[in-house]
Amino acid sequence: MKPSVLPYLKLFLLLAFAGVATTHVHDQDVLASLRELPLDGHFSFHDVSTAARDFGNLSTFMPAAVLHPGSVDDIATTVRHIFLRGEHSMLTVAARGHGHSLRGQCQAAGGIVIKMESLPTAKMKVHSGASPYVDASGGELWINVLHETFKYGLAPKSWTDYLHLTIGGTLSNAGVSGQTFRHGPQISNVKELEIVTGRGDIVTCSSEQNSDLFHAALGGLGQFGIITRARIALEPAPKMVRWIRVLYSDFTSFTEDQEMLISTETSFDYIEGFVIINRTGILNNWRSSFNPQDPEWSSQFESDGRVLFCLEMTKNYNPEEADNMEQEVNNLLYLLRYIPPSLFHTDVTYIEFLDRVHSSEVKLREKGMWEVPHPWLNIMIPKSSIHTFGKEVFGKILKDSNNGPILLYPVNKFRWDNRTSVVIPDEEIFYLVGFLSSAPSSSGPHSIEHTLNLNNQIIEFSDKAGIGVKQYLPNYNTEQDWKAHFEARWATFLRRKNAYDPLAILAPGQGIFQKASLPLSS
Repeated sequence: MKPSVLPYLKLFLLLAFAGVATTHVHDQDVLASLRELPLDGHFSFHDVSTAARDFGNLSTFMPAAVLHPGSVDDIATTVRHIFLRGEHSMLTVAARGHGHSLRGQCQAAGGIVIKMESLPTAKMKVHSGASPYVDASGGELWINVLHETFKYGLAPKSWTDYLHLTIGGTLSNAGVSGQTFRHGPQISNVKELEIVTGRGDIVTCSSEQNSDLFHAALGGLGQFGIITRARIALEPAPKMVRWIRVLYSDFTSFTEDQEMLISTETSFDYIEGFVIINRTGILNNWRSSFNPQDPEWSSQFESDGRVLFCLEMTKNYNPEEADNMEQEVNNLLYLLRYIPPSLFHTDVTYIEFLDRVHSSEVKLREKGMWEVPHPWLNIMIPKSSIHTFGKEVFGKILKDSNNGPILLYPVNKFRWDNRTSVVIPDEEIFYLVGFLSSAPSSSGPHSIEHTLNLNNQIIEFSDKAGIGVKQYLPNYNTEQDWKAHFEARWATFLRRKNAYDPLAILAPGQGIFQKASLPLSS
């Protein structure tokens, strides 16, 4: 190195260090000033480790503080306080619901995590009438919404499989389950939102009022604002559910039957498919909760070494409608090409069915198997590619399904609002496919490394084969990957970010934008 260059290099390093040090000191000042903010709730600065974990158990980012808001104003005051410090502050803010993110999306390294479940819940209000709805806090759990609305004989139309999630959390993604084919995702059933933007403004929005922010926030991965209240559309709630499972051995029949059911005006109320690969005693496990049509056949059925497909369906009814329900179910089952003796069914209350995953959670917690790593992969696949995908993945890349459930079921594109931020395949029917793996071991087939390797193989094959996959609950590491995910919609996503969170304060855990380095062009 030339001697004449050394002074400039030293100066550059000195200025760079000074900039980092100044930012660090500045952020320490901002953190100290948080103690002086007039709040209804409070900050925690020491016991913050729980905010550095999530359901995925794959990422740990320690925040500097956790806000326990006593009001929406607390959230707005905190975000505005950071926003007014300008681009020199590197502090970020993440809204944390029930902590069910998979890759640290609800975390904020060195920033502030807002514990949304601390928001007061007494404001839940059910409005009956011709177009019923419920107003609920963004930090409210869906299971609580169900119990409250059910008191009025009402319930939301669209659900997730697991109800112990917050409203703000699922609406920031989409919210999908077996009702999605009929009612669309949860984000298609929202009448109004209250949002705290990245500027610290509290904004009420709907499809008619502040509609750009409304559609931006729905499926927006928390990038445009924190959902503090939502108005959710309701419908009359049934008391009972006929819950049915059948088996297929042929993938084509399995998928075509599902596609027929979601396109039929009079169909089941919930439709989900599962892939079962080399599972031992699968039907004997069902017998603990379901009644087999052919007990002798089911007891002798061998599932080892086979790729099978389960179709799960429900029909809602009230006790006085049982005879009509039986006839409708039989008419629909007559159209299907499942293995005839594989029919299992049971009758449960509507609430029992919707909260079915929670009973599994309780059992797993008792065994110490709930708080383990969950390297899940959730993707959306166009109908035209599902057979190419299935032929390679089920039985070739994946030799068994012992790590967790594999979901595979179709939905109708016209039930999704293309004005929202969520990205879906561009076909009228596409499939939701979820590899819901647990990785309790440090090595072997149940390890994180092994499961992530399988996930990568699935994605790599899909890319090479031109499957047209879109990730649900997306996880990317580069701006190039995010641009590829959004495609032509990237420009809109970027415009909305600049409008509602120009300093990239919100939801840093998504990894889309870096604080103080938000691009100004597409």
